[in-house]
Amino acid sequence: MGNSGRGSVVFKPYSALALAQHAFSPERPWPRAWRAPEPKSSYDAIIIGGGGHGLATAYYLAKNHGMRNVAVLERAYIGSGNVGRNTTLIRSNYVIDGNTQFFEHSMELWEGLSHELNFNCMVSHRGQVVLATSPVQLDTFARRGNIMRLNGIDAELLDRGQVMALLPYLDYSREARWPIWGGILQERAGTVRHDAVAWGYARAADTLGVDIIENCEVTGFVMDEGKAVGVETSRGRILGGKIGIAVAGHSSHVAKMAGLRLPIESHILQAFVTEPVKPMVHHVVSWGAELFYLSQSDKGGMVFGGHIDGFNTYTQRGQFPRIQTVAECAVSLLPFMSKLRLLRHWGGIMDMTPDGSPFICRTDIRNLYFNGGWCYQGFKATPASGWTFAHTIAHDEEHELNRCYALDRFEKGRELDDYGIGNWTYKQ
Repeated sequence: MGNSGRGSVVFKPYSALALAQHAFSPERPWPRAWRAPEPKSSYDAIIIGGGGHGLATAYYLAKNHGMRNVAVLERAYIGSGNVGRNTTLIRSNYVIDGNTQFFEHSMELWEGLSHELNFNCMVSHRGQVVLATSPVQLDTFARRGNIMRLNGIDAELLDRGQVMALLPYLDYSREARWPIWGGILQERAGTVRHDAVAWGYARAADTLGVDIIENCEVTGFVMDEGKAVGVETSRGRILGGKIGIAVAGHSSHVAKMAGLRLPIESHILQAFVTEPVKPMVHHVVSWGAELFYLSQSDKGGMVFGGHIDGFNTYTQRGQFPRIQTVAECAVSLLPFMSKLRLLRHWGGIMDMTPDGSPFICRTDIRNLYFNGGWCYQGFKATPASGWTFAHTIAHDEEHELNRCYALDRFEKGRELDDYGIGNWTYKQ
């Protein structure tokens, strides 16, 4: 593939000049975005999982820490997992100390990501409005907004009239299932094209020397006196100085191969898209009465999702009762949705933790590092997750931003429940 030289972070294949050259030379195909190398016998670091978090980790290992002899192992193809199965939302409207700083760092990385990767990730800061359905809930939003602003994060509390002016298509009638009392707006929140994120990080990591090995399933770990020294794969044994697990909904399964038991359950979270209609929903809309969120894509389809299916599963397609529940939420909040045809739905496997916060940390097994348990938050965390996980692997210690995401936080009573139940003791 063409590039500006390995080691550079300025990627020129998608420059204006390159676009013009290909426009006037349609017979000449674009080169591969990343190589398809055969796996080496050993690497300085192996990242298991070719989703957004794994690719971002490999990219930042190379860019920030100079580790170029790195492999990303993906059992299928890049973008086949959760990174291509979400509703594309990004935000940093968190409350608990630890989550607040982490997700704001992720938002800051999102803001410059397309430029850094020289790949259009379609970052759209269209703003998110979370609707309050009671005076009490509006009070909690005021508290949330104050915490956000104290941490330098934008937030605006809206009354009912302001919401009606901003979102006129909602149901404000007396017959509404839940009344709308107001909401909280984060203008920097929005959406990002999910598969473009995977492709952008993959191409950028490849350009820095990372081997992205697709169709390479990890089947076991190579251990030496309690130390992880490599992996067994469908393409042979690969040794690694350091090994990171970033496999989203399959975390428990992969970790078990290394003898690691995780406080995680796997559930399906569904997403839906309707037929396209004229531009109408210009923000991300979330509902405080139910776990429901919606945005309108550039193609005009209404993209929405909601509650997880309430049972453990590794399937990637949900069940009809949850489809019905989420559809009911959509119609209750936006009556016009009843007239739209549902084109398709799909699901991603969620690592659900007891407190709703993730893990980015070392493990009790030497040279083995873990990134998972993202619940509903994985996609929006992609840049910061890769940034901090790379630091943890490279330096064998957590970054300040992910120090709170340790595996032992439950036995130490340092859980991070962003609904306000958790505490703020992780720094002690």
